[in-house]
Amino acid sequence: MVGLSSNEFRPSHFAAKYLLSEGYEVIPVNPREKEILGQVCYPSVTAIPDGVEVVDIFRETAAVPLIVDEAIAVGAKVVWMQLGVIHEEAAEKAIAAGLEVVMDRCMKIEHARFFGGLNTLGMNTAVITSRKRGLRYTKEDAG
Repeated sequence: MVGLSSNEFRPSHFAAKYLLSEGYEVIPVNPREKEILGQVCYPSVTAIPDGVEVVDIFRETAAVPLIVDEAIAVGAKVVWMQLGVIHEEAAEKAIAAGLEVVMDRCMKIEHARFFGGLNTLGMNTAVITSRKRGLRYTKEDAG
């Protein structure tokens, strides 16, 4: 996960924590960190010793082309750009190199949507529903 933050309030941290809890391997890529969520952190995708299948990008759009080049260099199969991260030229380059590309989507949200772990707080409720929970309001609440 490129751009994974050690700050537990950042979206990348929350997404990584969720994916780890679901049994996925998450390899942090952040040159300013040594370890995040108990995982060794690498300065770049090309520094990861065993390669990766999916490069999940939590960086600003301007950083995407270099990250896509690294994903191609290590033989990744997928480049995943998080919500708000859209770079058409880099996506075309990745596709031309044989990678699959996802743009402007959150891996945590998509996983939860398909496997039943999506609710307001992002925790796994094991219930898939479109029905909103009603508020319980009593006379005592009004008084």
